[in-house]
Amino acid sequence: MKSDILKVALRKNALVVPTQWKTRISGSHLHHTTTLLVANCTKLGFTFSEELLKEVNQCSQETLFEILDLLKEVTGVNKNWTPLVRQWDIPTGASIKDHIITLFAQLFQHQNGVILECGHHIPEHTFPLERYNGCPFCGTPFQFDQLDLLPSVNKLKVLKLWSMDQLKEYLADLLSSPVALDATQREDLKILINEFGVLPHTDIKIKETLMFVIDALVEEGKIEEGNTLFKSPNDILRYLWFKHTGFLQLVEPKVIVRRNKKNSNHLHSASGQSTLAEEKAKNKLKLKFTRKECRQYAFWLNSLSMDIQSQCELMHPKRNIWVRVIRALRLSEYSKRKGFSQLSLLMDTFYNEKYEVWQGKVDHFKMKSDAESTFQLLKKRPGIFARSLFSNMLWFGGDITIQHFEDIMDQVPLRLVFTLDMYAENYFDKNVSRSVNPLGGVNKMIPPNKLLQLYTHEELSNMQELVKDLSLKCMKKKFLAENNEHSTIYIEESLFNIPIAIGDRSETIQDISSGLMGTQYKVEGDTVRLFLQWGEGLSAQHLDMDLSCHVAYEGKSEFCSYSQLTIPGCQHSGDIQYIPEKVGTAEYIDVDLSRLEKLNAKYVTFTCNSYTNGSLSPNLVVGWMNSKHPMKISESGVAYDPTTVQHQVRVNQTLTKGLVFGVLAIETREIIWLEMIFQGQLIRNLNTEGVEALIKKLDAKLKIGQLLKLKSEVQSLTVVDNIEEADEVYDIDWSRNTAEVSRVFLGA
Repeated sequence: MKSDILKVALRKNALVVPTQWKTRISGSHLHHTTTLLVANCTKLGFTFSEELLKEVNQCSQETLFEILDLLKEVTGVNKNWTPLVRQWDIPTGASIKDHIITLFAQLFQHQNGVILECGHHIPEHTFPLERYNGCPFCGTPFQFDQLDLLPSVNKLKVLKLWSMDQLKEYLADLLSSPVALDATQREDLKILINEFGVLPHTDIKIKETLMFVIDALVEEGKIEEGNTLFKSPNDILRYLWFKHTGFLQLVEPKVIVRRNKKNSNHLHSASGQSTLAEEKAKNKLKLKFTRKECRQYAFWLNSLSMDIQSQCELMHPKRNIWVRVIRALRLSEYSKRKGFSQLSLLMDTFYNEKYEVWQGKVDHFKMKSDAESTFQLLKKRPGIFARSLFSNMLWFGGDITIQHFEDIMDQVPLRLVFTLDMYAENYFDKNVSRSVNPLGGVNKMIPPNKLLQLYTHEELSNMQELVKDLSLKCMKKKFLAENNEHSTIYIEESLFNIPIAIGDRSETIQDISSGLMGTQYKVEGDTVRLFLQWGEGLSAQHLDMDLSCHVAYEGKSEFCSYSQLTIPGCQHSGDIQYIPEKVGTAEYIDVDLSRLEKLNAKYVTFTCNSYTNGSLSPNLVVGWMNSKHPMKISESGVAYDPTTVQHQVRVNQTLTKGLVFGVLAIETREIIWLEMIFQGQLIRNLNTEGVEALIKKLDAKLKIGQLLKLKSEVQSLTVVDNIEEADEVYDIDWSRNTAEVSRVFLGA
């Protein structure tokens, strides 16, 4: 449990030292073990603030070792970082001709050459074997080198002291977050709930967060307490689906099956296992429940206070899933038992369809162009009105739609109003395709709405302004309602480049400091080094993950990947296809910015994908290194230096085949961290238009700095340049608590 709590704080560039961990008396000098800890941490890229150092100095040796072990774990220094090629920054000169000659050598059993441990026969005058740590033909590594950790010349990350009370405050922020939590926050939430329990009197606004709270209560045996948190049958279905599949949203079974099937397609049809993967996915999705579970769900459904008609109407869009669930839970049987009268009425109404569907009535009046009746119905469902605002503006006209929407705008969550502001510019553009991520799917490009062609450019611009005025009114109203006695505010300049996180739902975990998708990172040197590490803890097997990058020029593009290890400005470390026993393996790509600038490259897209059947390997780590000092490559090819890591993420997804994790703008020398899922074995399957659309989507989002500037104007706060003079401080450290950022701007 110690390491879990430490891990949560570390993601905020902090450590906690509870009183019970202290076993020494505080003194003016550092204990020998504390000095050793600090020295070892500097090799990992960390140092301690003075306040934290005093607390750590009072801890036992056991705790100090646990802190060091955690830092080693998250930086990955105990993993294998040896690539396939030695000194891979110098091209080996190997070509496709070498692969063809070697292939024929296997078929015809040529005698000249060398037979490697994997059994492959490498003919003379083909691959320069002295340059490889494994087989150049099949990508199996044989030789491994230790990571050489040296005192760093790079800027160290300063860890500050957090208290247990601050962790509780962070838990409260997560529970009350007005936006959906990303994967890192969800993992933090589970750890903190296990440590502190569910905080009482917390207003939980997001259904996905609610599932974790209910799950914690159920595990404690508090079934009836968890029951009070369910408001509708779809809440119960969401929890059931979360327990069964791990997905917090109601992803359709056919979507899960289809994704698993596509992930097991292969370029060579004989190697594909799509049919087997489809069958496994279907079997895994089969619903099987114990009698105890059946009674639990029947009790929850029977206890709902919502009227039966409304329950059935909410169940209707997911009718196919509900029919399966009702059978699996034996709800028809339980509905006949004493004390389950509400459940009996629900089953009768649902199966005989004795209810009206609200959306059907909306569509009926909309098709008849009856604006008044349509808007009267939409006002009863403010959330749906907000989500359909743009299409209704095109259907009925902007002015009348906004006029009706303003009547119920106070009932719409601020996050939805903000989302409208962010998407308006791209939506009301006749020439812009939009990037969307369907539930459980991959990023897709959506063509402009055909109704846009009926409007002039001026009319569409007016619609954009109408939407933007809405968010401005809401934000000003929120800030005016707050009682703020402060007079000065400090806003760090970098916050003007960081978009507020709404609707991103990042599925990767950030173990070393967390940031918002769309954050821009400055490149200090002339080289950016991409890295990919996977397979730790797994037995030796064929598990081929690929690290690649796409270089975009004006009118053309190039790829650096396993098939092209060397292109102008980029160098790959070699394609590893088989992972060794337990220790994992690694690939690198060096991107030379100076060379790409001379070649007039526009941007470089960083990707990783699974060439092997299936999705990306669990706990795969991917990221990039950046340093103003030259980054070294050992004789064996090891090129990982934890002190130079600028950003890294751990993939924790089950359906992702390919992932874009960053885009480097050559001209500005900035890297945008983003997360875009794509389908395919190769980087060539990546739709670069989708990447550009996602960048535009992130760029269109309101920036944290802009909103803080508005806050200062509305609340008459003086913006100061000196952080010491400010009553309110908003810096990059504050922005790392994304739940707190959401609370400040979107909270009640």
